[in-house]
Amino acid sequence: MNFNSFQFLIFFICVLTLNAALYRRAKGRNVLLLASSYAFYMSWNWKYAGLIALSTLVDYALGLRLAGEDRQARRRMLLVVSLTMNLGLLGLFKYYNFFADATGDLLRPLGLDLSLPHHSFLLPVGISFYTFQTLSYTIDLYRRAIPCERNLTRFALFVSFFPQLVAGPIVRAKDFLPQLRRGPRVTDERFNGGLRRIFRGLLKKVVIADLLASLGVDAVFANPADFSSLDLLCALYGYAFQIYNDFSGYSDIAIGAALMLGFDIPENFKRPYMAANMREFWRRWHISLSTWLRDYLYIPLGGSRGSRSRTHANLFATMLLGGLWHGAALNFVLWGAWHGGLLALTPRRKAVVKQNPGLRITILRRLLCFHLVLVGWLLFRIEDLADLGVYTSGMLAGSGGSRLSPLYFGLLALAALLHFTPRDPLVRGGHLIDRLPLPARAALWAGMVLLLGGMSLEGPSFIYFQF
Repeated sequence: MNFNSFQFLIFFICVLTLNAALYRRAKGRNVLLLASSYAFYMSWNWKYAGLIALSTLVDYALGLRLAGEDRQARRRMLLVVSLTMNLGLLGLFKYYNFFADATGDLLRPLGLDLSLPHHSFLLPVGISFYTFQTLSYTIDLYRRAIPCERNLTRFALFVSFFPQLVAGPIVRAKDFLPQLRRGPRVTDERFNGGLRRIFRGLLKKVVIADLLASLGVDAVFANPADFSSLDLLCALYGYAFQIYNDFSGYSDIAIGAALMLGFDIPENFKRPYMAANMREFWRRWHISLSTWLRDYLYIPLGGSRGSRSRTHANLFATMLLGGLWHGAALNFVLWGAWHGGLLALTPRRKAVVKQNPGLRITILRRLLCFHLVLVGWLLFRIEDLADLGVYTSGMLAGSGGSRLSPLYFGLLALAALLHFTPRDPLVRGGHLIDRLPLPARAALWAGMVLLLGGMSLEGPSFIYFQF
């Protein structure tokens, strides 16, 4: 059930209606949202709903034990059980085959022909996201940073809340569980803001991301040898805006849907290609993941408290694992290593001279940062590393001409304009719609629903569903 489908529209209208009817009945409302979340997830593959239930029950029980345990050794043991169970399931479904192949490749030069068995399990959608959510709860509870949640329904809803279940943003227990305890807050302003946010996300996904993919990006990356240098370069630019609008569009819809239900979930993007350096980029891109990696991996490794070389090693290891989080493939490892290396080379904030560098210098820094990110997107998008050489040599060959349509170039220019314009036109447009009379506003929203629904029929899923 994709966000950009009529099935989700009907599903969400039903949930909104029932949620309004149960608004002042906390128990019934939470049961409704929990059942809706499991129904949403089971629409992808009902068999894997048991994995979420298992993670939920195990971490709920371990949380109760942690709350009543003062002996540090026992607390550490309970944390290890949670880490082993959650990361073990994630490793089995997402990484086992990859590491089985890698082990065989490493041993073969030593004369050992070891072929480990493979499994044929499908990758459960969203497993990386809800695994990190449950881990954050257990780790924070171990650190005594949050109170234990003793209500199983509330805890299960925290783990499986459907707007952000499949592809984030990653929600922390300290942010979401207090909202469940005090109840949702629905006002006209928040409801309209959520509606605007959903339509903004749909526009990003259906009009920009999907059309960029279908008009050029997918074809060029599938057969890079058949296209000119100009096409290869413009397809790479197109992919940068495709993946941003696809993923930030999903996050917008998730944030908007949660807001209409009365809940706040964190921002995940802040126009990342406006960043002037790589540290700033990661404060703007996939914010919920980058802060998770910072708080639960980078800082425990030592962060920036040690020597410069140790800090660089911590950054590199964090981003390497961040790349691997995206998928069990060498291209994701290389993408993580690229960003880890760039972050290590980026000066710390304290070392930056605190003065206005001027508009020209700021633009140059942003252009440099954007193109460094662009190299990373090439590593991220290429699935067969043999194509990496073909793609790179093709871009450098200098061959002219283009097989891409003028519509593609127009759409690429529109995507860049929307991103780099100082004031976001999509945000401004939403506020202008709110000033229209109610009948005109309702007619416009209905027309946009029909238009976007028609454009998204049989459309591709969101890119981050695979992670």
